[in-house]
Amino acid sequence: MTTPEPPQLPVLTNPGAGIDYGYFLDCVHCGLCTASCPTYVELGDENDSPRGRIYLMRAVTDGRLPLTHEVKHHLDLCLDCRACETACPSGVQYGKLIEPFRVAMQEQAEGAKTNADWFHRWILFGLFPYPDRIRRALIPARLAQTLRLDKLLLATGLWKLLPTRLGRLATLLPPLERDPGPLPQVLPAQGVRRARVALFTGCVADAMLRPTHWATARVLQANGCDVVIPRTQQCCGAIHFHAGSSEPARAMADANIAALGAEDVDAIIVNVAGCGSMLKDYGHHWRDDRQAERARFAAKTKDVNEFLAELGLIDPPGELRIKATYHDACHLVHAQKVREQPRELLSRISGLELVDLPESELCCGAAGTYNLTQPEMAERLSRRKLSNILSTGARVVATSNAGCLLQIAREARLQGEALKIVHPMDLLDLSYRCEQLRF
Repeated sequence: MTTPEPPQLPVLTNPGAGIDYGYFLDCVHCGLCTASCPTYVELGDENDSPRGRIYLMRAVTDGRLPLTHEVKHHLDLCLDCRACETACPSGVQYGKLIEPFRVAMQEQAEGAKTNADWFHRWILFGLFPYPDRIRRALIPARLAQTLRLDKLLLATGLWKLLPTRLGRLATLLPPLERDPGPLPQVLPAQGVRRARVALFTGCVADAMLRPTHWATARVLQANGCDVVIPRTQQCCGAIHFHAGSSEPARAMADANIAALGAEDVDAIIVNVAGCGSMLKDYGHHWRDDRQAERARFAAKTKDVNEFLAELGLIDPPGELRIKATYHDACHLVHAQKVREQPRELLSRISGLELVDLPESELCCGAAGTYNLTQPEMAERLSRRKLSNILSTGARVVATSNAGCLLQIAREARLQGEALKIVHPMDLLDLSYRCEQLRF
């Protein structure tokens, strides 16, 4: 009796055909990446390790392995945190393998695509990339929070009765602060002018964490920067690109280049790690006649921590007597290699005690929209992250990514822990204004 062949996903062409084969050959399968991979650490399955996924992608590319649903599951379970790149002694550029391979799987699949369901169409693609739409959608949520219905939802567990992804969305929503309004198009430097920068505001962060954008702008001003905020900028495109929808992401990239690149600025500043990683990869993702222009734009993009450390931070005068810990956002520490700069900036705040976080570089489970599309693994990682945070005794957590802020805060609320999750720029801004953190 013959064993039936595993189900194979129909594809029009090989999903690895457009990838430089040398990227596969860089991996020597030493396994030093496995200890840094969140899914391997949790599951212990070689197929869910970086070298295992590289082996799977290469085998599919070579025609030695069919692209089965099981193979696709192992690839989709990857958070694309790129911790393996930091750990790899051979310099494997894992992001340049997994990202185009997954995009190709989506674009080349026949029949129903996994990114064509109602959730992708109406929520991920139709709502999240548009901050004005998000703000309108949050009006009922603001009313619910005023009536404390959000606390009732958590306390009773009623959110679990909602469709899985909608339930997670409901619990991810933080306490919504008063909207300070849009940033003006230009904010002048304070004191001696040292630089002129453009601030990228994005989509979800602009709608839900706009006070942090204001804080970032004020910190830049306090450090002698003219700050321009072009009105025509758009979502960075990461939501579409990482869900396998490349063309809308390309259109957003080109719109951002037209909006931000047209400004005569020294740098394009980003305060969200996932967005910064996407903007810095504009020159890699699409090979067409605009590739060189995108590469020039990418080279000008700086994370705000990175930029201020290079510029030389002017010491903030205010004292913050708090105990805090810092969580490394994956797309800052691994994709952008920005590790020490946030810690260096925070150390300049008088009175702030910064304690080390165990497994700081291990993903919290947010990973863009991963916490909505892979909820089981995301929850395992968020519980692990919160456990490490609580072990430090800190009640304030600083991190440089909107997704991490929302994910860690959600887990803290679910476990009844009174933590304050903030961006480093929020703390610096308080110190410059000589104000205290409100709990």
